Amino acid sequence: MALLVTLVWVLGAGPLGSFVGRLGEVQTNDPAAFLPVGAESTEVDAIAEDFDRAKGAPAIVVYSADDDLTGQDLAAVRGVAERVGERPWAVEPVAGPFPGTEDASVAQFVVTISADADTGESVEELRALLEEEAVAGLTVQVTGPAGYAADLSAAFGGIDSTLLIVAVVAVLIILVAVYRSPLLPVLVILASLLALGLSGALVYAAADTGVVSLNGQSQGILFILVVGACTDYALLLVARYREELSVREHAPRAALAAARAVTGPVLASGGTVILGLLCLLAADLSSTRSLGPVVAIGVAAAMLSAMTFLPAALALCGRAVFWPLAPHREDTGQARSTELVLSQHRVWGRVAASVGRRPRTYWLACSALLLAAAAFAPQFDAGGSGQSEIFRTEVEAVDGQETLTRGFGADSSAAPALVVADAEHLDEVVATAEGLPEVTSAALYTEDGPPAAEGPPGAAESPLVVDGRVLVEVVLAAAPESSEAVDAVRELRAELSGIEGADALVGGVTATDLDTLETAQRDFTVVVPLVLVVVFLVLVPLLRSLLAPLLLVAANVLSFAATLGVGTLLFDHVLGLPGADPVVPLFAFVFLVALGVDYSIFLMSRAREETLDHGHRQGVLRALTVTGGVITSAGVVLAATFAALAVIPLLFLFQLAFLVAFGVLVDTLLVRTLLVPALSLDAGRSVWWPGRAYKRSPDSSA
Repeated sequence: MALLVTLVWVLGAGPLGSFVGRLGEVQTNDPAAFLPVGAESTEVDAIAEDFDRAKGAPAIVVYSADDDLTGQDLAAVRGVAERVGERPWAVEPVAGPFPGTEDASVAQFVVTISADADTGESVEELRALLEEEAVAGLTVQVTGPAGYAADLSAAFGGIDSTLLIVAVVAVLIILVAVYRSPLLPVLVILASLLALGLSGALVYAAADTGVVSLNGQSQGILFILVVGACTDYALLLVARYREELSVREHAPRAALAAARAVTGPVLASGGTVILGLLCLLAADLSSTRSLGPVVAIGVAAAMLSAMTFLPAALALCGRAVFWPLAPHREDTGQARSTELVLSQHRVWGRVAASVGRRPRTYWLACSALLLAAAAFAPQFDAGGSGQSEIFRTEVEAVDGQETLTRGFGADSSAAPALVVADAEHLDEVVATAEGLPEVTSAALYTEDGPPAAEGPPGAAESPLVVDGRVLVEVVLAAAPESSEAVDAVRELRAELSGIEGADALVGGVTATDLDTLETAQRDFTVVVPLVLVVVFLVLVPLLRSLLAPLLLVAANVLSFAATLGVGTLLFDHVLGLPGADPVVPLFAFVFLVALGVDYSIFLMSRAREETLDHGHRQGVLRALTVTGGVITSAGVVLAATFAALAVIPLLFLFQLAFLVAFGVLVDTLLVRTLLVPALSLDAGRSVWWPGRAYKRSPDSSA
């Protein structure tokens, strides 16, 4: 049977690995994939498509020189613009070139990339063409929405190779250090890769049929979580397998016994993560909601591989899998005393003994430390950052934007607010908008297209009316990504809502940022309690207790708050980073609580098992001793895999990588090692109330 299971996995799931490299085919990284569902800006974005505004993404081509551009320079740029306009992905005549209004050494023209074309590939082709058609003495850069989209897509391009390689190598190094065996780490990595192949095929099929939505960030997190979770479950299984080999001669029976022993904790652990991730379906932000089912598929695949393929492979390899440190059968068997168990695990035996002597001191000290760090959590800045700040490396779109601003002023390429309103109230809407001090101008979208870049605000004479609505571009006085612009959008919405019958809606870049922030805040208040309830409901039947689950949930919430506080100090005061993406706190919470409680599940499920045989105090100490090494190793592995997200040069993923990696280490080294055991010991057997473990004498033994 073991051979059959192994062959089914290798021959069945192995070839599915090709789908991992094909996930980019069904990946969507356009702004719509991240918009808040049902928000006003999202509705405007959809309506704007009827005005042909969304039929493509504009790419702004910026030329610059050391000195003022000459007529000959502009003529050469015009020739390049005409050749760019002949490309199949250019859907409109190229607008421009326009000489700089603030700096005569700069000029620009705009080409719209067709919505039917791949923006990243089209911009790459555009940049190659501009390099071929280089104008002597001039520097050229591509920016604008299409330029940013292409550079964002390129940043995610490292997911398929770099991210996966870094994560696997990090895990392999840790496993070799833990097991000091050449074969066992290979089996564990193989289990993770098989799980990744299976999950890649399932996610590909689901995304291709429209069941789930996949973007770059969810794909990166999928890779990391599959490798990390599968390795964690494998570590737990292997540790129990080693124990079983010390009391059983027959390796296949030891593997079966180990698999049976850890099935409960792994199912509870994986189930907690899956259900916690599925809670993200309650979110309104598209990128948040789409993450849940994608990563849940990966965790399910990780569980399946770790609990079927790996036990079968261990049974086939026998004791040789631990070579050169293969365990031998011991005569003491299951009758080993607590003192013997502690002595056989020197480091963790000393830790357990120390915690056992002064439990109240330990949990009070740990709580004080976590609370001190958590005090900074309310200051965590999740207000978002401008699109020029989301990259951690130098990219052409950002450099081009700076050149454009130098040549045409701060509001030259400022994405205007978009107002959709009833056509019969057009004059009143425009007058109201232009009457606000925060507004520079308001211009109509006409039959001829968007307002001319160089024309006066009132140049539009024939507004385009679609289904009784008109589209107005409102240029704000403040930079579109500033807090002043956000306040201006709020004011504009408030004023336009007072026009009866106008049904005015305000969208655009700034409005989207505002709606994203407010939606993310709403999602946090909805999803967080839901996750906590789910975790509690999973722990109650597993531990047969009401108090222990409350203790574990409270400990993990405190751990999350402390992590957020440390993140505040690091991001704001040490690194000076801009505000985090609004979804970072929610993502960090879901991963830290769902994953962090895993280690407490591993500990407390073993503690309950030992308590039934040896009483509460001895049960907790034995559990801490025998699980200390494996849980610490699992935590380090998971922290290392999440830290690998930092290789993707995006601010959002860097911040998330640190928070989850650091938080996992806090859960592993502080909460699970000291806080939870110490609290459990100080609370006594009441921690198991009202289950069977509560009814045992605290000092009884088997």
